Amino acid sequence: MTIELCPYLHFRDVAREAMEHYQSVLGGELTLSTFRDMGGAGMDESEMDKVMHGRLVTPEGLVLMGADTPSSMDVTPGGYSVSLSGDDEDRLRSCFDGLSAGGTVGEPLVAAPWGDVFGMFTDRFGVEWMVNISVPTA
Repeated sequence: MTIELCPYLHFRDVAREAMEHYQSVLGGELTLSTFRDMGGAGMDESEMDKVMHGRLVTPEGLVLMGADTPSSMDVTPGGYSVSLSGDDEDRLRSCFDGLSAGGTVGEPLVAAPWGDVFGMFTDRFGVEWMVNISVPTA
């Protein structure tokens, strides 16, 4: 038996674009289901082709989910961060560069007080990310 913990991101009308962007940077398999695909009971026709559920699974086993929030419901972005951590410096730097493109870098990748390399940004979809690159200890 296994248990999986993964972030589930909520968007307003940009879930498909966001999830496809994340796939273009992180790689992996993306599955998207629309409200129409799931029957769309009670949904306004203008929202039937929005993403009801998206799931990205990367080659490393990372899982990221996301969906559009129907206009009849409130969506509050923020209040969370997605964190990527590990020791594959080239891969994590590539993720930082790709995911932050078009967004706002709050802290570039720099040496952190705890000895690793760390940076933060908000992507172009309003999602806050943290990247921590572990530095081997001597």
